[in-house]
Amino acid sequence: MKRTFGFALAFMASALMSIVSPLFAQDKIDRPVKILVGFPAGGTADVMARVVADKMKDTLGQPVIVENRPGAIGRIAADAVKAAAPDGTTIMVMPIGPMAVVPHTYKTLSYDPIKDFTPIGMGSTFQFAIAAGPQSGAKTWTEYVAWAKANPGKSSYATSGAGSLPHFFGVLVGREAGIEMLHVPYKGSAAYMNELIGGNVPTAVDAIADLTEQHRAGKVKILASSGAKRSSAVPDVPTFAELGVKGVEAEGWFGFFAPAKTPKPIVDLLNRSLNQALKSPDVAERLTKLGMDPAPTSPEEFGRVLAADYAKWGPVVKASGFTAE
Repeated sequence: MKRTFGFALAFMASALMSIVSPLFAQDKIDRPVKILVGFPAGGTADVMARVVADKMKDTLGQPVIVENRPGAIGRIAADAVKAAAPDGTTIMVMPIGPMAVVPHTYKTLSYDPIKDFTPIGMGSTFQFAIAAGPQSGAKTWTEYVAWAKANPGKSSYATSGAGSLPHFFGVLVGREAGIEMLHVPYKGSAAYMNELIGGNVPTAVDAIADLTEQHRAGKVKILASSGAKRSSAVPDVPTFAELGVKGVEAEGWFGFFAPAKTPKPIVDLLNRSLNQALKSPDVAERLTKLGMDPAPTSPEEFGRVLAADYAKWGPVVKASGFTAE
């Protein structure tokens, strides 16, 4: 009888441990972590991933590998993460565009930014800006508006792609400033920058980080930025609000996402590791120099930001009449 009772206890204990052990295991990642980047190496998203990956590996106790999956405005990387196991070993960094803007441009899309991913946390925020080349001769936003009104049909702006957030930010700026702004998409920032510097297109709209280097070199002139306050990367550049252009305050972000249904303990672990990396002085300094502000958040806070931006940009895209195939 005693032996039977002992076996019963042992069996119950073993069964209990088989249930409890996976629960405890959920707050640990025991394999290397991949951060997928939906854009080419060397770009802002790639830099964002690599500066935090270096620090996250120390807190996670696992290698953190950055893997570029460029193409289709981030959709290739998004599809890969959507299909990945929800165990914290495959995550992605994405700018605001593919998550809050691009979905509004397609009638059908292979992923749902709200349902198919779990927010881990925000990496950084950044501003948008408009920069002028030599074509218009403008050194200030006021001068550019005067030139645009005096030269109807010539006021165009370059971006790194149709359907991108800079595309729709340009629509918003033109509408609020009362000037015609013709969109000219290019295949990447390097392609339009040559045209801008060469005087073949009067302005370009992009994340401020992608315009800063040439502005500092004096090859282009950033006329205004989209933030509530001036960017620390280019403190000489006024905001649109300062210049009296209302209704165009906008902030972009880079955020980290896991597949949907990733257990909360794993999401929280990744969030703690990410936030610790962002608070590192050398990471903060590098991001700030690029025109990005580190932005540690909780997963819940970042989820609310995503939902708000998704709702904000839908009407702007619709008003533009743009649709993607």
